[in-house]
Amino acid sequence: MSTAILTGQPVPGSSLEGDLRSLGFDVRLASDAGETETLLAAVPADQRVAVVDARFVGHPHALRLGLTDPRFAASALPGAISVQPEARRALSRAVARESSASGGLAVATENLAKRIAAALEADGVAVHHPELGTLVAAVPTDPQERNEARQAVAAVDDEAVRLRSAVKARDGFFTTYCISPYSRYLARWCARRGLTPNQVTTASLLTALIAAGCAATGTRAGFVAAGLLLLFSFVLDCTDGQLARYSLQYSTLGAWLDATFDRAKEYAYYAGLALGAARGGDDVWALALGAMILQTCRHVVDFSFNEANHDATANTSPTAALSDKLDSVGWTVWVRRMIVLPIGERWAMIAVLTALTTPRITFYALLIGCAFAATYTTAGRVLRSLTRKARRTDRAARALADLTDSGPLAELVNRVTRGAVRYAPALVAFAAGALVVLGAALSPYGSWWPVLGAAIYVLLSPVAVARPLKGALDWLVPPFFRAAEYLTVLVLAAKADVNGALPAAFGLVAAVAYHHYDTVYRIRGNAGAPPHWLVRAIGGHEGRTLLVTVLAASLTAAQFKVALTVIAVAVALLVLVESIRFWVSAGAPAVHDEGEPA
Repeated sequence: MSTAILTGQPVPGSSLEGDLRSLGFDVRLASDAGETETLLAAVPADQRVAVVDARFVGHPHALRLGLTDPRFAASALPGAISVQPEARRALSRAVARESSASGGLAVATENLAKRIAAALEADGVAVHHPELGTLVAAVPTDPQERNEARQAVAAVDDEAVRLRSAVKARDGFFTTYCISPYSRYLARWCARRGLTPNQVTTASLLTALIAAGCAATGTRAGFVAAGLLLLFSFVLDCTDGQLARYSLQYSTLGAWLDATFDRAKEYAYYAGLALGAARGGDDVWALALGAMILQTCRHVVDFSFNEANHDATANTSPTAALSDKLDSVGWTVWVRRMIVLPIGERWAMIAVLTALTTPRITFYALLIGCAFAATYTTAGRVLRSLTRKARRTDRAARALADLTDSGPLAELVNRVTRGAVRYAPALVAFAAGALVVLGAALSPYGSWWPVLGAAIYVLLSPVAVARPLKGALDWLVPPFFRAAEYLTVLVLAAKADVNGALPAAFGLVAAVAYHHYDTVYRIRGNAGAPPHWLVRAIGGHEGRTLLVTVLAASLTAAQFKVALTVIAVAVALLVLVESIRFWVSAGAPAVHDEGEPA
């Protein structure tokens, strides 16, 4: 239960108290600042507290936005201030100062919430001021102003605004025009029945897993059902975020579930398609694994570029200016968003092709579409980086270093060489990765040449991270490492040419990719990278790459398949247990993605 303290004399006919109660507040009345201080002291320290001017006139959703958003320690709108437990001490100090200054005079309640908000900001507390748009939030000082404010409230449909604001401000074409027009009403339906975003997110995952199971049957009816269920899973995927925004039910666990389940759903569906194709006598596991690798590397490019540049100073470039200019022309915005094949367009394409064609055709289309999108976005970002005059921060360099996922072997090499060799990081990472992948691709299974390539990779990869990654193209280092590791596993499993090797490789890459996604979301939430012991325990990218090449050279194909399976299970258990422990109990920030991920 949260507590709202109404300050000043209640206004006859005001619905304010009822509105606050409908938002879950226990309402208490204070006639002056001194009484406000007394009531505040009586509220348990672990509760949210709001101080609201009794003269407030506005929409209930304005109060909801200003007083109940769990993402902010303190938030305010005209005539009201709300704080979470972490800001309670600052609030108590501000109210105590007001009480002492007023001497108990009732007139001191006028603009009390505004003065408290200013005092909190002066005390170093970040106070969030929500964008209200057409919503009304005012503190009238006389009957005429009150009447005008009430008329303004009546002129705007609070519920319509709430529904519109539940939809992301920036989304893909398919999501905007084919899903959101009705999914927002589904979100409202869920809210009115007490369903939570986490429950809807879980339902979306279960639906996608059932879709993958239908695809795994290998029958036409199964493929049609899989396509339909995948689309419905995406509808639920949109609904959970809209429900969170509609009812402001943001949470740490919800942020984690929303971030990771999208990837789990898509990659599980790839596996279902591959199983279904195998039932029909067509082996497409290499295509399924290639699609997962390509999609994961696309995401790493997105994350690395954004982390390298989001807080860079003097962050300008002619390429970015041209992009902004194109965004000012309506039709180019949608074309450019569709070109990158975001999740809505991608899942729609997969669903339709699954229902109408074969898994092989579906994967071919997916690989071609994602490859084009990756080329388009990466080329644009390279041009931006080369033409951008920016100074990258230590935080950005630290984030990129964490995203590289360098393990104990890289640390050992750096200690021995003491970072003596320092050259263009992106070039070194590309050359090292290309060497190990080509060594695996050009050698027969069982050859030790890939081991030599992996050994050189172990020696070269630390060179790329020997200095802070602040160069123009240093954000390419993590994607190059991801591609090198994943493609090495793919190539060696394909070379083994034994039934089950590619599915085992799919499982290993999926487990490692989950670790990399988990690293990204921790960094984006300002919670730091996963603990160092975990990175060391699973070997780092260079250690895993070397291990896989040694196993391929020293084991038979059948034994190699078993070894890949064992490593996949071990890595999955380690990263999942640590990830679940962290996100459930560590109190990490609730960061929700407001953009459309690729």
